Amino acid sequence: MTNNIKVFDCTIRDGGLVNNFYFEDKFVSELYETCIEAGIDYIEIGKNNSPTLQSPDEFGIWNFCKEEDIRRIVGNNDTNLKIAVMSDIGRTVNAELLPKKESVVDMIRIATYLHQMPEALELLKDASNKGYETTINIMAVAKEDMAEVEKALELLSTTSVDVIYIADTFGSYYPQQMKELAIKYKKLANGKQVGIHAHNNIQLAFANTIEAKLNGVNFLDVTVSGLGRGAGNCPTELLLGYLNNDQYKLMPIIKFIENHIVPLEKELDWGCSVPYILSGQLVVHPKQAMKARDEKDTNYSKFYSMLLEENK
Repeated sequence: MTNNIKVFDCTIRDGGLVNNFYFEDKFVSELYETCIEAGIDYIEIGKNNSPTLQSPDEFGIWNFCKEEDIRRIVGNNDTNLKIAVMSDIGRTVNAELLPKKESVVDMIRIATYLHQMPEALELLKDASNKGYETTINIMAVAKEDMAEVEKALELLSTTSVDVIYIADTFGSYYPQQMKELAIKYKKLANGKQVGIHAHNNIQLAFANTIEAKLNGVNFLDVTVSGLGRGAGNCPTELLLGYLNNDQYKLMPIIKFIENHIVPLEKELDWGCSVPYILSGQLVVHPKQAMKARDEKDTNYSKFYSMLLEENK
C-alpha cells in the first residue's frame, strides 16, 4: 500500500461532458468550498481548450477556463486545495497557456491518445517550463498494442511529467486487469507518481480505484455522485468512506449532494445502464450508448446486435 494519497476531484471537468460545461457559478463555487472542507487535494475545474478551436457558442465557460473566470470562483486560492485544468491534445494552443506566476492554476493535465504523443510531449515541456505540475493521461489504452503503451510509459519516465495516469476510457477493466496495469505503470514510471481515472460502465470504477491504490497508485480521481461522461466515474462519497482517513471529511460531500446533485439529477442523466454495460464489456467507446440513452432507446437487444456486428 502507498502513502501520499491524493484525492482528485474531477466533477466539473468530467461532469462537463454531460452538460457541455454549462455549470452555473454557484455550483462551481460551492463545489470548490466543499472540496476545501472535505480535505480534497485537487479540483479539476474544467478544460483549458482554445476558443479558436472549439466554439464558445457550443460549450460553456468551463471548457475554456479563462484565468478571470477561475479567479472569480477561487480568488487567489489561499488554501491547501490545488487547482487543475485539463488540456486536450488537438484542442489547445500552447501559446495561450500563461506562465504559472500569472495564474492561480497549479496543474496542467494533458489528455492524449497514443498517436498524439509528440504533441503531448511538446505541451508537457511548455507547461513544465512555465512552472506547472503536470500529468499525462494516455487514453484508450485498452484498445492499444500494449507493447506500444509500454514504450510510451518508458519515454514518459524520462520526462518532466509529475504523474502518469491509467485512464480506463471505456470503463472496461476488471480489478485483476487493473492490478496488472497498476504494477506495470508503477514499474515503467521509474519512480514517478501514478494516477487512476476510472469510468463506471461495468460498475467497477470504485473497485478498480481501490485495486489501483492497493498496488501503489496514489492519485485517485473521483467525482461527486459519479457525475461524469456516460456511466460516470468513481464516486467521491464511496472513496472517502473507504479511505477512512482523518484528512478527508465525508459530511461536506453529503451536504453538497443534498443541495446540488439531487436537483441536478432532475435535469441531467448519467450513471450506469444497459448500453454502457454492453459498450464496456465489448471495450468500445460509449458514444453510441450515450446516443441511445439520450434518445431513450430501450431496444437493448438491437443495440447489442449492432455493437457485435460493428466489433467482429
